[in-house]
Amino acid sequence: MQLHISVRNLVEFIFRSGDIDNRVGKTANTDAMMEGTRIHKKIQNSMDDGYMPEVPLKYVVDSDMYELTLEGRADGIFEDEGINWIDEIKGMYRKVQFFEEPVFVHKAQAMCYAYIFATLNNLDKIGVQMTYCDLDEPELLTKGIKRFREIFEYEKLKQWFDDLIGKYRKWADIQCRSRIRRQDSIKELQFPFEYRVGQKKLVEDVYRTILRQKTLFLQAPTGVGKTISTIFPAVKAVGEELADRIFYLTAKTITASVAIDTFNELQHLGYHAKIIQLTAKEKLCLCEEMDCNPVNCPYAKGHFDRVNDAVFDLLQRDGLFDRDEIIDQAEKFHVCPFEMSLDTAIWCDDIICDYNYLFDPNVYLKRFFQEGIKGDYIFLVDEAHNLVERSRSMYSAGIYKEDFLSIKKIIKPYSKKIEKLLEKCNTALLGYKRECEGYSVHENIGTLAFSLMRLSGELDEFLQKPMEFPGRKDVLDFYFQIRNFLNIYELVDEHYVIYSEIADDGRFMLRLMCVDPSQNVQRCLDKGKATIFFSATFLPIDYYKKLLSTKKDNYAIYAQSTFVQKNRLIAFANDVSTKYSRRTESEYRKIADYINKIVSVHKGNYMVFFPSYKFMENVRDYFNDEFNLDNEFNIIAQTSKMTEEEREKFLERFNENSQNTLIAFCVMGGIFGEGIDLKNEKLIGTIIVGTGLPQISNEKQILKEYYDDCGENGFDYAFRYPGINKVLQAAGRVIRTAEDYGVIILLDERFLQRNYEALYPREWNDRKICSINNVEKLVTDFWKKF
Repeated sequence: MQLHISVRNLVEFIFRSGDIDNRVGKTANTDAMMEGTRIHKKIQNSMDDGYMPEVPLKYVVDSDMYELTLEGRADGIFEDEGINWIDEIKGMYRKVQFFEEPVFVHKAQAMCYAYIFATLNNLDKIGVQMTYCDLDEPELLTKGIKRFREIFEYEKLKQWFDDLIGKYRKWADIQCRSRIRRQDSIKELQFPFEYRVGQKKLVEDVYRTILRQKTLFLQAPTGVGKTISTIFPAVKAVGEELADRIFYLTAKTITASVAIDTFNELQHLGYHAKIIQLTAKEKLCLCEEMDCNPVNCPYAKGHFDRVNDAVFDLLQRDGLFDRDEIIDQAEKFHVCPFEMSLDTAIWCDDIICDYNYLFDPNVYLKRFFQEGIKGDYIFLVDEAHNLVERSRSMYSAGIYKEDFLSIKKIIKPYSKKIEKLLEKCNTALLGYKRECEGYSVHENIGTLAFSLMRLSGELDEFLQKPMEFPGRKDVLDFYFQIRNFLNIYELVDEHYVIYSEIADDGRFMLRLMCVDPSQNVQRCLDKGKATIFFSATFLPIDYYKKLLSTKKDNYAIYAQSTFVQKNRLIAFANDVSTKYSRRTESEYRKIADYINKIVSVHKGNYMVFFPSYKFMENVRDYFNDEFNLDNEFNIIAQTSKMTEEEREKFLERFNENSQNTLIAFCVMGGIFGEGIDLKNEKLIGTIIVGTGLPQISNEKQILKEYYDDCGENGFDYAFRYPGINKVLQAAGRVIRTAEDYGVIILLDERFLQRNYEALYPREWNDRKICSINNVEKLVTDFWKKF
């Protein structure tokens, strides 16, 4: 059997020790990885002609049960005075000129490369050069570099390497045994259900995409069974050695639960695998207040001395490692549950996690997605329509002028140098503010970026000191914000717009806005072998293909709906509008009248979606005053910033067997607009008020202008496409299974315009037109069939 591990993962796994400390140093070094490629190239290009950059190295360790392939990429290899040298480059936001020795885990990585290269080339001795560079030093190649050199005799290096592999062998053994068991179980695994119409072809299409190592965009209407239709062929592909690990990526916890149920179903049929659900640190923390400083967190103190035992013990069993099991294990071994879950994931076959673990430049799983290394991974991206806005947000960053003044007041008694740098940045932002009318687009902010780099370097050094003072946490948060801004600044290219504006709260903001995330997303997809994007609302498909990938040979399919259309009424109103110019009392009253006529025909549970809270409140007031005087209906309404408990209570109302009709007033695109699963009679009707167009803002205007300049319809990209997605998601709440039935009424005459025609699902081809005069009869005729 073939096992693989990167050199970096191996040495970090074996040689870590001490405490978790989420203070500035660790985070700064993590941030440095984001700039790695640029800095590496800059240093590599400055070397002599004989310097070989980015040299791939691979070494196979034989065992009775498996071959362990150790691989990585040496930053540089060169010869000096008859000695071959391995150059390991590390970029850090630290004053590296004050380093007295290299960090051992960095040196161990270089020593592995040295051993591999010496073995492959029959060398008696070899040198290791550690090159540290200060990423905040503008004169990088003259002042910002510190080097350490050491020559190793081959025999001593071999002895050290053999000891390293010996420490790792028990982990490789358990991985091998688990993989053999997994592969054997997959061979006998059968599809767990009777295939629905078109579902077998869908499963085959997903499998072929993985086989060909491509990307598939799958529009899958509700009810086709898209979760099992993607997970099952992915598991079978792993069984055929087409990949080794599945990442199931979701936007929300509720969609992750569907994946968990599906994997559990396969396990009941004999699938033996280790499956983990990664949960956010905040939800796993065992302390009353999350503070990863070992001084304050007993689970962080000495964590790395105990975590390997915790993980090894957990891996003795197959199954799903969910939040509860991770917490139980962490309490048993007194370790941080979040860090332990990340370590456990290394040994798992299937990982269920949020988008950000692959796509977010600050959060992605560095254990798997290292620069320059492609893994044997399958990416299953659920509800992928969400990824457009999520990725835009992940790859954008902003800073506020007022924050510099606030931090200046805190830092003044402790560092005059930082105070001056803060004032310099504030002055630069003040200059931008004076030129800003509405919003301003900036071609170049290089001078400010230079000042921010200097400020970041000084803050990093200052925060390394073990000094407590009032406002330290605010300074630390500000430092992270600056670091993120500079990291994103390194990504800025023609897919970005830099702009400034005065925000609604009066603060002045400078923002690096990623208008087209396709290139950043594609870099992440390239870390795996195949990707399946799937959603019930992937229209228009070309919009998503352009924004989520740069490749031109991606596949796209439209899964056949299994739903019987006669079980659903869909109608568009032709005499009502939510345009701002039409938002009058008479229009609110007419919409309230529509709701009354629709819900009065047939008792049950209904949801009504509005374009905003204000619009919702206006209509609700008219509805209560004119149609619910005797409390004939049970009315509930979504509120902003609902807690998890409030959401659960809201949804629990749909399970009650009340004598009255339930009407839930909600906001389109909100927490109840997608992802909730109210099957059968829990929801029998949805009324959608408006086209879902996002509110006009500077950012939306910038998006529109950007795509207009690219030759696209900017209004579609900025407004219509995001809006129709919210509409389709809201409409999808009604029909969840092939047995469901109900009504979907869209209240806005703009839905009848030609521009919207191509945006509707195929199964909406039986849509009807209604007015306030005939909607009651239309709905009555529909319910008569049942």
